[in-house]
Amino acid sequence: MTNEKIGEYAFILGVIIAVVAGLAAGVLDPSTAGYVTLALVILGLVVGILNVGDKNLTEFLIASIALIAVGTANLSAIPVIGSYLASMVLNIAAFVAPAALVVGLKVVYNLAAKP
Repeated sequence: MTNEKIGEYAFILGVIIAVVAGLAAGVLDPSTAGYVTLALVILGLVVGILNVGDKNLTEFLIASIALIAVGTANLSAIPVIGSYLASMVLNIAAFVAPAALVVGLKVVYNLAAKP
């Protein structure tokens, strides 16, 4: 299996876990939620290492900033579905943030390596 396929599957799995865990936020106990976050962080690192090429570093970082910024919105104030939306967005942010860290380090390295 190629690195591209592994990265693609890691991305799909991360999004699925983030959404499902967001929908099950009221059911999960805190210790299980910690393992879910750990899984999302690991998958995010894999995505950041394997999926994001040099051509789309800037676009990925801008999208990451947007997703993480949405996590600061008060989505839980929305009646009925707000708490689920807030949990999903926080899980997606936990998934995207480590990938953004890796990509940000790539950008800094590329900038520092240029004369």
